[in-house]
Amino acid sequence: MNILLCVLCFVLGMGACTKQIEGEKAIPEDSSGSIDIPPVAGIRMKDVLGINGFEWEFLVNNEIDPVRTNLIKPFGGFRHYLDWGRIENEEGEYAFSPTLSGNWDYDAIYAWCQQNDVTVLACVKTVPGWFLDKNYPSDLHDAENVPAAYNADRTDPASYIQLAKIGFQFAARYGKNKNIDADLVSVVPKPSWRPNQKKIGLGLVDYIECNNEPDRWWKGPKAQQTPEEYAANLSAFYDGHKGKLGRDVGVKNADPTMQVVMGGIAKPDVNFVLQMVEWCKKHRGYRQDGSVDLCFDVINYHHYSNNKQSDWSAPGIRGEAPEVSDSPAYASAFVKMAKEHLNGMQVWVTELGYDVNSNSPQRAMAIQDKSALVTQADWSIRSALMYARSGVSRIHFYMLNDVDTQSPVQYASSGFATPEGRKRPALNYVTQIRDLMGDFVYTKTLNNDPFVDLYTLGDNKIYVLTVPDEKGRQERFEFDLSDEKVSQVKIHELQPASSQLSTRTEAVQGGKLVITVSETPIFVEL
Repeated sequence: MNILLCVLCFVLGMGACTKQIEGEKAIPEDSSGSIDIPPVAGIRMKDVLGINGFEWEFLVNNEIDPVRTNLIKPFGGFRHYLDWGRIENEEGEYAFSPTLSGNWDYDAIYAWCQQNDVTVLACVKTVPGWFLDKNYPSDLHDAENVPAAYNADRTDPASYIQLAKIGFQFAARYGKNKNIDADLVSVVPKPSWRPNQKKIGLGLVDYIECNNEPDRWWKGPKAQQTPEEYAANLSAFYDGHKGKLGRDVGVKNADPTMQVVMGGIAKPDVNFVLQMVEWCKKHRGYRQDGSVDLCFDVINYHHYSNNKQSDWSAPGIRGEAPEVSDSPAYASAFVKMAKEHLNGMQVWVTELGYDVNSNSPQRAMAIQDKSALVTQADWSIRSALMYARSGVSRIHFYMLNDVDTQSPVQYASSGFATPEGRKRPALNYVTQIRDLMGDFVYTKTLNNDPFVDLYTLGDNKIYVLTVPDEKGRQERFEFDLSDEKVSQVKIHELQPASSQLSTRTEAVQGGKLVITVSETPIFVEL
C-alpha cells in the first residue's frame, strides 16, 4: 500500500474497513424489499446522486484542477470528509484558506462547488493530535475518539465545547449570516506568505455534519457514543446547548439558517434517533409551537446493501441488488419514524456503495454478459432510484476514488473513478442521468416489477423503468399513454463506456407503447 493509500486508511479510520452490523435489526419484520407507494414526492434526481470525498480531489498545487473536478461535476452533492485538525491544527488557531495542515484552500473548493451546482455537506470528523495529547492517555490515542476529554461527563454538552467552537467558526465563515460580531470570529494570521483573512458570511455551505459514525462500536468505549451522549455532543455543536455555552459556540449562533446534519450512524437503527429525541425532550425541552427543541435538522444513517446484513465473516457474503436487499425496509422505517415523530424531517443516507474487487465481501458481481463494473453502475443508479422512491431526500455514494483497488477489504474498491482518473461505468451513468434529468423530481411509482417511476419538471415527464433483480432478467412492459396524446417518445439507454446516452425515437401505436425492460434502468421521455 503506497503512502497516499495509507493516508486514506488513516483518515477514514481502519474501523471503516472492519465495521459490521451487530444486534437486533431495527426494521419491520417484512424486509422483502417491497415499497409502500409513495411515502414522499418531490425529491430531485440530482439530490440522490451525491458522492463522498476529500479536499485533494479538487486541487493540484492548491489550485482548482479542471481534470480532477471533471469527475466531481456530475454529482449533485459532495460530502466532504473534513478533519477537525485541518482547520484547527493547534488549539485556538483557526485556518481555512489555506489550512495549516495540508495547505488546503477550502474557500476555493466550496466556491467551485457552488458555481457548479454541487451541494456541499461538510462532515467535521476525527479529533486533532493536540486534543488527544491534552485529553487522552497516550495508550488510548485514536483519531476517532469521542470529542470529549477521557474522564469527562459525556452526557454534559459542555464536555464538547471545543468541537462546538469549530462549528461556530465554520458557520460564521461559510454560512449566509453577515451580521456577526466580528470580534467573535477568529483566524490565525498564518502562514506568513499567505496569511488567513477573516471572512464572514460567504454563503458557500448550507449543510454541516457533526462527526461521522458516532456509534462506532468496533473501536470500543473510547470512540463509541450512546444516543444520549451523542445528543449532548450535538446540542453543543448545534447552538451551544441553547446558547448556554457562550456566544461563539455552536453552528446556529453563527448562522441560524445552516442545517445541522446528525452524524451518519453505522448501524441503521431508528431507536438510536428516538433515544436522541428523548434526550432532547428532557434537556432541551419544547419550542413555542409545542414541538421538541431538537439539536439536529436532518436524520442521517449509513447502509451498504449485501446479502448477510454486513456480517463480514458469513460464508458467501457479497453485495446485493438494492431492491432485493434489506435497504428498502431500513429506508421505509426511517422515513416512517421521521413522519411520526419528527414532523417529516428529511432522512439522508450518506454512505452506500459496492466494491469492484472480486474478493471483497461487498462486491458487485458479474451477471451474464455484464462485468462487475457494469453491475456496480446498475446497482448504484438503482439505489438512487430506490431511495427516492422510499422518501430518502439525499444520498452520497462511498466514494469518488478507491482506497485500494487491489484490496479485498470491504469499501476499499468502491470508487466511481479508476486509479488513473477516468470515469468508471458508474460515473458515466451519473453523468448521463444528471444531464438528462438532474432537476426532475420523483412524482410517483406506477408499477413494482418492473419498477416504473415517474419524474417530472413542469409539464415534462420522464419514466424510469428497471427490473428489480440480479439474475439478468428482462420483462416486457406495456405503457398506456392514451391520456398523454403523444404520437412518439424518446427512449434513452445508459452507456457504460460513454458520457452520452443512446437515444432513439419510438412511435406510440393506439396510445400503447411496449418496451423491454432489463436490470439496467431505461428512460422514456414524453
